[in-house]
Amino acid sequence: MSDRTIAILAHEKFPERAKTAIGVMRYGDYDVAAVIDRDTAGDRVTDHVPDLEDAPIVDSFEAARDLESDLDALLIGIAPIGGGFDESWRPDVTAAIEAGCDVISGLHYFLSADEQFSVLAEETGVDLWDVRKPHDDLTVSEGIAAEVGADVVLTVGTDCSVGKMTVSQELLGAARERGIDAGFVPTGQTGIMISGWGNPVDRVISDFTAGAVEEMILEIGDEHDLLFVEGQGSIVHPAYSGVTCSILHGAMADALVLCHASGRDAVHGYESFPLPPLPEYVDLYESLAEPVHATSVVAGALNTSEIDGDVDAREAVAEYSEAIGVPATDPVRFDADGALDAVLEGVDR
Repeated sequence: MSDRTIAILAHEKFPERAKTAIGVMRYGDYDVAAVIDRDTAGDRVTDHVPDLEDAPIVDSFEAARDLESDLDALLIGIAPIGGGFDESWRPDVTAAIEAGCDVISGLHYFLSADEQFSVLAEETGVDLWDVRKPHDDLTVSEGIAAEVGADVVLTVGTDCSVGKMTVSQELLGAARERGIDAGFVPTGQTGIMISGWGNPVDRVISDFTAGAVEEMILEIGDEHDLLFVEGQGSIVHPAYSGVTCSILHGAMADALVLCHASGRDAVHGYESFPLPPLPEYVDLYESLAEPVHATSVVAGALNTSEIDGDVDAREAVAEYSEAIGVPATDPVRFDADGALDAVLEGVDR
């Protein structure tokens, strides 16, 4: 998937509610020609997210193609709760297929099952890559992920959308910069789009979810010294806790990194559910993991994007570190080195 020229669809969501778009732009190998967002058209990406590679924001696929005639694909860079398809996107997806572009989607709504899109894609010879479509031969976990040669590190969260994939990627990059042979295990649509492979665990039959994680670890666990597994959801989330538990048990991780968003005090999208006190998460995750494979929270990552100044952000990180009793950082705003040091110490490297 590397070096492809793409446009990213993010209507009415860029940047705050377009985490797939942001993740792909920050960590993927794609050449992003334009972001498509009717609300911010006329702006540029760096007007909103200064640390990303810049690109124009336009109001339609046709406008993106006017800027770059050699587009390879349209990537849907937003993932609403429930993963549904918004009919207002249909003209852009249709235009992309008609122009001979592949379409990459992380929705639960499969574009390949949409009669209009599938017929048109067959006529034009393009691929519809439904990232969340799992393969057919998944099985239950055998409880053997711990047998691989690599040390396994799992990012876990206080809630959904706190940055688990981002933290995994930042730790991966920091480890590789030190010459550590590290790999990434993608479990969600954004990670799969970045890596070009993976199992979309939130779409897998519940009996097979732990097995889907184990399968990936067994596939690459003896090729690397260290693996970072992308976590999903939260153990206290009223909708997504089952996925979180399955990853925790399937990964049989040697260390956990607890991720949180500064200022978050209720479950995202379920605000009637308050988050537990931060120190309780450490015991929740460790005690839940222990019967399958004992592990520890060894580091924390705090998303401080809602805090304006670096001084206040560092203070928030320090308070978070004290609350959970392990070293912490904001790996995007600052760096991942302190958290990586704690991870390496936690797995005795």
